[in-house]
Amino acid sequence: MDHSKEVVLITGASNGIGKGLSLAYAKRGAKVIGCDIDEENGRKLSKEANELSGTFLFYPCDVSNPQAISQLIKQLETDHQIPTILINNAGISEFKNIFESWVEDWDEIINTNLRSVFLFSKLTSSLWKGMQIKGRIINIASTRASMSEPNSEGYAASKGGIIALTHALAASLTSYDIRVNSISPGWIHTGDLSELRNVDHEQHLSNRVGRVEDIAKAAFYLADAENDFVNGENIVVDGGMTRKMIYEH
Repeated sequence: MDHSKEVVLITGASNGIGKGLSLAYAKRGAKVIGCDIDEENGRKLSKEANELSGTFLFYPCDVSNPQAISQLIKQLETDHQIPTILINNAGISEFKNIFESWVEDWDEIINTNLRSVFLFSKLTSSLWKGMQIKGRIINIASTRASMSEPNSEGYAASKGGIIALTHALAASLTSYDIRVNSISPGWIHTGDLSELRNVDHEQHLSNRVGRVEDIAKAAFYLADAENDFVNGENIVVDGGMTRKMIYEH
């Protein structure tokens, strides 16, 4: 899978999975455009990524703000930095007791995690439509779309919405040769692996906690131009955690 001629726009690029995806695509020689509200870590990532074989450009953007998203897409067009792949990764996970949370808390999560996916997909696809680019969209959902912990209503709803939005977008954009798929990561550890315990690994059928590289490999597959028979799909990458029956003794 050759990504050296691709331009990859990644939201929420400054930290976590977004950072890992940015570095993974840069290593493969792709031009990566990262956007994030965290400018400090975005600049650090830019330096790190540009030491690899790829090219990394950072644009600050608050993805919960529709005007900021619109301005970013217009700026990319002005700068002649048109992506061929869009990865909607930006998201927040604030768990709050349902009796203490209110509409502002709900809106913050939904607007950041779900509405941003719709807006980035719409505006980027508009560029592709006009330029006849066979773009690919990858949305980062979560296994929490199908299982939950207490006090995670907003997050679960946003991730479930991403999966539904993925196949709806795939249906709407098929006439323009634009493919849309999603990835649902399970437990992906982005810090020091030595922090993990044996019991953490044992919760997975693969006998280990996930790494960012696992998500990157799935993204490479979905982004490959030749894999055009995979469309509107959600790929779960969780080491079998959601399939393992666990009894508490």
